[in-house]
Amino acid sequence: MYPAGYPPENIPLQGRYPGFQGHPGVSTVVQYTSVSVPPEPPRDHIIWSLCCFLHPFGLGLAAFIYSIKARDRKVVGDMEGARRYGSTARRLNISATVLASIMFLICLIITITVSVQNNNYYYYNSYDYRYRG
Repeated sequence: MYPAGYPPENIPLQGRYPGFQGHPGVSTVVQYTSVSVPPEPPRDHIIWSLCCFLHPFGLGLAAFIYSIKARDRKVVGDMEGARRYGSTARRLNISATVLASIMFLICLIITITVSVQNNNYYYYNSYDYRYRG
């Protein structure tokens, strides 16, 4: 379990350690190191806005405008403004995507329904009147 040449260490859980200044059982100050991680820059969702740009209700255009505003605010250094504009662009993109998906599904269902009805009409109304059996 232990690598060759390295014996296990015995560390007491309580008591005095070599070089320890203080009484046993007394709490001591522990130093912590904190690392500050810069926050992630706000997203502008401009690619998604470009994909939704041709939405018939204009939601994609509005999302694209808000995405550009978010990018401008980010360049200037106003991260809170960029976050607000990016959030609005994301909401508009979600709305445009959902509406476009619903419209696509409705068109697909109508196309399939009309196709099946036409197929059934021609199948049942293709009686050959020349047959004299």
